[in-house]
Amino acid sequence: MPLMRISISLVVFAALSSAAFGQQDHSSTAASTRTYQKNIGGYVQRAAEKVGEADYAFKATPEVRSLGQLIGHIADANNNYCAAAMGEANPNPGIEKSKTSKADLTAALKASLDYCGKAYDALTNENGNLMMKFRNAERSKLSLLMFNTIHMNEHYGNIVTYMRLKGMTPPSSER
Repeated sequence: MPLMRISISLVVFAALSSAAFGQQDHSSTAASTRTYQKNIGGYVQRAAEKVGEADYAFKATPEVRSLGQLIGHIADANNNYCAAAMGEANPNPGIEKSKTSKADLTAALKASLDYCGKAYDALTNENGNLMMKFRNAERSKLSLLMFNTIHMNEHYGNIVTYMRLKGMTPPSSER
């Protein structure tokens, strides 16, 4: 009987949690993947907009990318992974190496997130297992898009550190 109470409690907790976070659709793998990408992409975009132009050249140490280069790198990766998932050529290569101003980098980031939105919106549980050529291997469409989100989240962590070093609150910590 105690096990049944625990099970019922977990079901009730899950239902209440789903209601509390109703704006997030986790009803399928594809839906969850879209939700996580939109959340992380939103944090990165808001961080890119929040940081001042002068801080785009900031490096935590001389050996690492500047904050602006991180934004460009994320935009490049978004375009690379999402183009591969859609079977297309990268629509805007070389952002990290060619753009330096806040205006150019935030515009390129937004364009990459919009472009990726098409790939994530087209993702279904049924087509997620389709194999796509990426670099020197075959990968599923789902794994390409999941890795893109993981990669973006990894670099959002770098951006958070840069923002904290500059005394700023990152978007994911704002209330």
